[in-house]
Amino acid sequence: MKKQEPIYVQTEIGTSMEEIWEYTQNPDLHTEWDVRFTDISYLKRQEGEAQRFLYKTNIGFGLEIAGKGETAGEIQKETGERVSSLKFWTDHPLSLIRTGRGYWKYSPKGDRIVFETQYDYETNFGKMGKVIDSYVFRPMLGWATAWSFSSLKLWLEKGYHPRLTLQKTLTYWIVCFLLAFVWIYQGLVPKVLAVHPEEVGMLSSLVSLPIDPAPAVQWIGFTEILFGFIWLLPFPKRKLFIGHIILIGLLTVSAWMANPQSVVHPFNPITLNAALILLSLIGYISGSDLPSVRYCKRKRG
Repeated sequence: MKKQEPIYVQTEIGTSMEEIWEYTQNPDLHTEWDVRFTDISYLKRQEGEAQRFLYKTNIGFGLEIAGKGETAGEIQKETGERVSSLKFWTDHPLSLIRTGRGYWKYSPKGDRIVFETQYDYETNFGKMGKVIDSYVFRPMLGWATAWSFSSLKLWLEKGYHPRLTLQKTLTYWIVCFLLAFVWIYQGLVPKVLAVHPEEVGMLSSLVSLPIDPAPAVQWIGFTEILFGFIWLLPFPKRKLFIGHIILIGLLTVSAWMANPQSVVHPFNPITLNAALILLSLIGYISGSDLPSVRYCKRKRG
């Protein structure tokens, strides 16, 4: 098994040192943007002691993992950099993580702050735990860290609260999944599997083919299936939404020209395509200023 690299994430945020310090060190604000934690509570401490805290993470189905940690110190350098280190541990029976440590580093860069973290941990459950960590848990945890950093960036730079960006993200991906389902279904069922007579008739009325139009309908179906899967790929799709609206408009006109009576049929092209255009508008609106791991550096230079 390959040696595990520590999780590393870096991003630049247009804010002040005092503001980002407050948003990352205040536990109430921290849990607002960091999807890795549901709750963080500082414990009382005596002067000179490390700050201890309790944390909880909701893993779904009414289950949560609780653990403890402590900030091991804070360093302020003459360059204006700050470093906050911590260690954490848990004896929860469901936790893959047993104990770990890491740091947050804040480096001034003009009117921006380079915010970075690196942390590593030991796992439970022996060799099986290491396999799960290597191929599933660690990649997910690294992604969640980067997504959280991006969410913090939008909050500090543009004032978008993480709950709002989370709602926008869910809306955006629900639209993408719905459009993917429609295109894959419309390509697979009526065109590739059934080769429905109406599909063949519409194609024949629009273009004159010297061959049997049924195979052409199937190839169109394969193209629609491929287009459906494109909606599931993780890239910015706002321009695709605009192109999709134009495409649906052209397809609506084509369907009417091929079969004018189709607009009075139940579940006709007008109602279906109007719904697709509305979904595209919702996707376009919700697709602006979303958290993205693309805004973060995931490996050291």
